[in-house]
Amino acid sequence: MLAQWKGRGAAALGWQKTLARAIGGNIPGSDAACSGPSAFVGNRRWVGQSCGDRTADCGYHRTRGKQQAGRPPAQTPHYERFGLNGMGDDYCQTDLGRSPLMLYYEVTLACDLVCKHCRASAQEAPHPDELSTVEAKSLLSQVAEFPRRPNLVLTGGDPLKRADLFELIGHAAAAGLHVALTPSATPLATFEAFDRAKRAGVAALGISLDGADAATHDGVRGWEGSFGRTLEMLGFARRLELPVQINTTITRRNVDQVAAMAALLAGQGIATWSVFFLVPVGRGIEEERIRPAEYESVFAELWRQSQRQPYAIRTTEAPHYRRFLLQQPGGAPLSSLGVGDGRGVMFISHTGEIFPAGFLPLCCGRFPAESVVDIYQHHAMFVALRDPDSFKGRCGVCEYRHICGGSRARAYALTGDFLETDPDCVYTPKSTSRDGGGD
Repeated sequence: MLAQWKGRGAAALGWQKTLARAIGGNIPGSDAACSGPSAFVGNRRWVGQSCGDRTADCGYHRTRGKQQAGRPPAQTPHYERFGLNGMGDDYCQTDLGRSPLMLYYEVTLACDLVCKHCRASAQEAPHPDELSTVEAKSLLSQVAEFPRRPNLVLTGGDPLKRADLFELIGHAAAAGLHVALTPSATPLATFEAFDRAKRAGVAALGISLDGADAATHDGVRGWEGSFGRTLEMLGFARRLELPVQINTTITRRNVDQVAAMAALLAGQGIATWSVFFLVPVGRGIEEERIRPAEYESVFAELWRQSQRQPYAIRTTEAPHYRRFLLQQPGGAPLSSLGVGDGRGVMFISHTGEIFPAGFLPLCCGRFPAESVVDIYQHHAMFVALRDPDSFKGRCGVCEYRHICGGSRARAYALTGDFLETDPDCVYTPKSTSRDGGGD
């Protein structure tokens, strides 16, 4: 879709601005804030564009701006932080302890797919204790009470399996929340459903793609035809001009298809490619993770692809990619918010359980008995997750701990301690004490 606007002057630029605002992005010449490469991959910043990182002079963007100076603005959109982020342009350090940037609400556990890596271990029918319509609306109203309203992602299971979904979307939008939706690639994901979701208030979609071909993707998703449906869904989104973030989970099944998937997505008009790195929770316990050293190879490929693709690339549950970026030529040191599990992120389950993230299954409370605002701001686990100096092992002394901090979810899944070292990071810190840096 972006390509079709090339060369249309002001009209194209206006459309880019609309798209960028919808997903939390920035474009050449705009003044939105920037968190640097710590929170996303494939940075595209035009020469002369100001950087909103208020705590450091962003040498990274000066360098990347010069490198990109030969490309026309219509081909260099810059999407901030998260592909589903539409309201976080000026989210800053002081917001971290008061409001999440991203809040995920698992509206239902029901889903017709049987994905091999499913965090939720989704099932065909809704859970009997799923929040009712009244309770769900009350939850959404409470979410809107954060000092800075977070970006809301309605996930599952498959959100389209919930009968009152469009009513909930409308309620959230009316409360002033930026709403994104992550539908599963099943026969429920029709053009009519997407159109209705947009009219109800959805501003962006998250769609999963786990292989460059049908055999790989369908094998992961547990339904023959899922790959074709995914491509159809992308076509629906283009027709409706709904920004899309593609979500891909890297496992042993598809680790050799990164370049092929990047090429496939190049013509799909997506805004962002979010590359997840497997955390062994839910059905993901049975999937084979890639080796720690292989992360570095995947990081290198993502970095190469970010230089040539028209969409932004970011990682999920691989914050050490931020360290990799800063180690590349031209990657000047800068300060970052270091958004991660419990640190700018919050997850609410279908029954109202409150977690620091969907991949970190440590319950901190339950709605409606407890306030999601109070839990985020004051619960001891959330407070600890926002303090990288409390981390243990290599992560606790690493000079990158404040911009990376390792995957707290993976640390918990593999060691039983959410403050421990992320076992899948191969980096050896320069210092064995916290005096070695990190601020």
